[in-house]
Amino acid sequence: MSDDPWEVIVKISKKLIPLASVVLGAVLITTYALTTQTRMTGSVQAADTPLAGAGNQITVLYDAFGRDPSLKKDWGFSALIEINGKRILFDTGNNSDVFAHNVKTKGVDLNNLDFVVMSHRHGDHMGGLNYLMSVNSNMTIYAPKENFGVFGAALPGTFYRRNESLPPDMRYFDGKPAETLYFGTPWPQGKFTWITETTEVAPGFHLIMLKGSWGVDLDVMEISLAIDTPEGIVLIVGCSHPTIEKIVETAKAEIDKPIHLVIGGLHLLPADDKEAQRIATALHDTWKVKWIAPDHCTGEPAFESLMKTFGDHYLYAGLGTILTLGPVPVVDTGTANNIAFFDKVDLQTYHDLARSSPDATEHVLESKSPSVLPVIPASPIAFRY
Repeated sequence: MSDDPWEVIVKISKKLIPLASVVLGAVLITTYALTTQTRMTGSVQAADTPLAGAGNQITVLYDAFGRDPSLKKDWGFSALIEINGKRILFDTGNNSDVFAHNVKTKGVDLNNLDFVVMSHRHGDHMGGLNYLMSVNSNMTIYAPKENFGVFGAALPGTFYRRNESLPPDMRYFDGKPAETLYFGTPWPQGKFTWITETTEVAPGFHLIMLKGSWGVDLDVMEISLAIDTPEGIVLIVGCSHPTIEKIVETAKAEIDKPIHLVIGGLHLLPADDKEAQRIATALHDTWKVKWIAPDHCTGEPAFESLMKTFGDHYLYAGLGTILTLGPVPVVDTGTANNIAFFDKVDLQTYHDLARSSPDATEHVLESKSPSVLPVIPASPIAFRY
């Protein structure tokens, strides 16, 4: 071996150059592949792996349609939201036994919640509270504040007119009411926090508080949950009594970002076809909602209008569905083959249960038969196989 250092350097370089070329080539190929995939999907991950933000997901725990035969369908709504390190239960469905069954079957831990949102007082959204209280009564429950509300209430002791001329034994509280009077709830162990206006309850988590009318009932106060994400607003709605357009408008004004996703009940069950299509078009064209995942009280004709309007940005979100959040939401319905948004059996079940809804009208009961609703092929973007 030569003692000349320059000859040694030259020999080593000749051996290293091919290896360096291989390494450089691999780096260039990988970079090209990732860049190409990003252009195609908006993500640098393969199509068969979770999207960016894995772990951020919404699980539908209660509804009248769905494909998982292990779950019990009923009229109502509930969802578990897991996002940005928070676990939030939104509504509890209509029946404690059904809610308990679905929670246990999906393996959901209700002892590990950051907070609960009760959207409004109607039974098909708060009926499962008995089971929740039996499992975990030690978490904050955000609920609308209403006078003499089902979630409890507080009113000033001066809320009623007084008559000082009456003797004490004819006067409320002997004429000396407390400064604040508290009124009961069927869940006295519940730690209810009453919401009176749109409020940010944690960084990026906004409760949208609005008033809506409902049939012959008094005006109902309803909370929707708007979450600030890198992609825009993820909006969870219970029944949209204030109208979905007003909720979307308020959420955009509160967070000042586009609406990335709307999931939940849109309260179009009593709407005729023309009104359902008008709202579908407004959500898509005027309010620029990117993805839509309608549930619960949306109604069969509205499902059809929304499917036609949003195309492959319509997401099936029936009972048991796990919706993974990200730039392109991914749906897992818990079944091996997701070949269509709805099938005949799925829609028939929903149709039958809808008859029990207090929102049902003659229009609903005579609505288009599920057998003639379209079966739309699933988008490869929207579904995980």
